[in-house]
Amino acid sequence: MKRETLRELAALIYPSRCPVCDEVIGANDCFCEKCTGILVRYEGDFLVKGSSGFAAAYEYHPNMEEAVLLMKRGVIGNAPYAFGTAIAERLREKGMDKADLLVPVPMFRSDLRRRGANQSQLIAEEVGRRLGIAVDAKSVVKSVETLPQKELRKREREVNMRGAFTVTAPESISGKTIIVIDDLCTTGSTLAELTSVLLGAGAAAVYCACACKAVEFKDKKTEE
Repeated sequence: MKRETLRELAALIYPSRCPVCDEVIGANDCFCEKCTGILVRYEGDFLVKGSSGFAAAYEYHPNMEEAVLLMKRGVIGNAPYAFGTAIAERLREKGMDKADLLVPVPMFRSDLRRRGANQSQLIAEEVGRRLGIAVDAKSVVKSVETLPQKELRKREREVNMRGAFTVTAPESISGKTIIVIDDLCTTGSTLAELTSVLLGAGAAAVYCACACKAVEFKDKKTEE
């Protein structure tokens, strides 16, 4: 049975809702018509340090904030489907849709238990279904508990993530072209650290993709 049909059947009991405004939408829709009209495609030229390319579906702004925050709180809904679909389309547009593996940014074990799911993994699974690329959520772990990135300055974010990730199965990474998937990229510190770890484990190339890219970052130091 096609996935679209399965979603239509599931929607008879649990209607699909727009991840931005929570309005009921069609079973295979990503966002409602109103929110689709206000979402801003990311058209920047950001590049994560060490990576071979970067893609983001949307600019991160107040209209997107609630959808991302709900995922981070464990309220998943239609967001992984909507964001995963959008990321897959952007990767195709940029010619970055050929890879051996998708690696979602891993979460620290206590955070994963509290939240119940890794939103980046759920998004990656939708990207994988769209592009026919396997998702590897086991070969890299977040082995160090870090401070919330949103509370830190740009330089502090880089230091905070240093040494946070460990490749537990280098044989699964070595020689592979990998796309790292995340929900939100602000300064790129998390993606840069994970890219470095994957390349250090022998990855042939690492690309990065996310649902939303913050186009402005106000360093807390400038506010003091």
